[in-house]
Amino acid sequence: MKKPALRSSSRSGVKSQLAFQGGSYSLILTAIVLALLIVVNILVSVLPTNLTKYDISSAKLYSITSNTKAVVNALQEDVTIYWIVQSDKEDEIIQNLLGKYESLSDHISVVKKNPDVYPTFAQQYTDEEVPNNSLVVECGDRSRYISYNDIYLTQTNMYSYSYNTSFDGEGAITSAIDYVVNGELPQIYVLEGHGEAELPSTFREQLERENMEVTSFSLLNVDAIPEEADCILIYSPASDISQEEAEMLRTYVQEGGKLMVMAGPVEDGTLENLYSVLADYGVTPVDGIVVEGDREHYAFQAPFVLMPDMAETDLTSSLIEERYYPILPLAQGMTVDGTASGATVTELLTTSESSFSKLSGYDMSTYEKEDGDIDGPFAVGVSVECTSGGEIIWFSSSAFLDDMYNAYSSGANVNLTTNALSSLVGESEAMAIRSKSLNYNYLTISESTSSLLKVTMIGVFPLLYLGIGIYVVLRRRRMQHETV
Repeated sequence: MKKPALRSSSRSGVKSQLAFQGGSYSLILTAIVLALLIVVNILVSVLPTNLTKYDISSAKLYSITSNTKAVVNALQEDVTIYWIVQSDKEDEIIQNLLGKYESLSDHISVVKKNPDVYPTFAQQYTDEEVPNNSLVVECGDRSRYISYNDIYLTQTNMYSYSYNTSFDGEGAITSAIDYVVNGELPQIYVLEGHGEAELPSTFREQLERENMEVTSFSLLNVDAIPEEADCILIYSPASDISQEEAEMLRTYVQEGGKLMVMAGPVEDGTLENLYSVLADYGVTPVDGIVVEGDREHYAFQAPFVLMPDMAETDLTSSLIEERYYPILPLAQGMTVDGTASGATVTELLTTSESSFSKLSGYDMSTYEKEDGDIDGPFAVGVSVECTSGGEIIWFSSSAFLDDMYNAYSSGANVNLTTNALSSLVGESEAMAIRSKSLNYNYLTISESTSSLLKVTMIGVFPLLYLGIGIYVVLRRRRMQHETV
């Protein structure tokens, strides 16, 4: 019996109904997907920055260090970071960094202040001209202004006659937070009265950034070193101290005090009394000025501008890791005999076996070794740790913190000194954050490697893809013929 054939109109109706159902299903599915995407975007937008953005930059510009986390997690008071920026002129790196801070603690809030809307807001914090993307960190009645120019730093590279640019946002902000929440800051007492040079501007700015307060004082008008002094700093004296002053310093260290000295050879006379402070620890100065005989241990074709070896210590590890080299000009050699009792002496910086001390000093007429010159190697930087808790860090050059030599060392001289001073006053988490380089690192390859890459990318890969394509087409045609 034959089955009744469906009429054409019935078939058309069924097809239309199926098409309508399929279209409705597609629209509903599309609406559901769009709704889910909107919900996901809303949820993601309210998540903390540290959960939604990942740092793949080589300099870790979008990351914060464990030092910052330690400072922020210890907050007990509310801190406000005012971001002074015009609308649509926000710096992306600063914006991301501020989001990281805000997501780390409920005690930190970031508030934008548009200078077009609040033209006089910044005047209550600074008299300087305030560029876009500057910051003010405030807690209670304490505040610190951070200029945009202090976030992006530019330093001259004396080797290549170019400029090195670095980002110091994290260091500046964390230091400011540490400053506004701490009423008591490390007190650095700088000795005067012996023709000491002024602290170089770069070093002084670094001390301010590290939240160290500097006070000048004299040993001549006090009976003892002030108790509030966390560290005594002696920088570049032109003449010797008295025996009485030396005894006061010696007693201060023996009773647990901290002393940092940067003193090299002087043109007139010697620093016998000052260097006698080291005598109890088996450290003896050598007459003259140290000259290097090894070309790899001095800079700029000047054998008296030393590039000493660094011992692996907490003070030097960061420099060694990043391949920075301190430069010490016009240094006095020191010998360590290892006979110290009640103290541990570490040679931080040492010259090579080829070094020697020129007895003629500033009157030297040749860099060649002459009769009477004293053979090295020497220590030009030492640390002394006493069982009583007292500490000494001593660099035997008066000029190595000068801005010029610090620039020659790409900042290594100031970094080394700051590390040393921070360890003496008690390491603060905010003190160990260094700026991040923004310079491009170029990949340099040989000519042979370049030619190989060209042949591979221009010749081998295209031919390989063409061969794969031909194989796929022929295989499909063969399968079609077999099916037929």
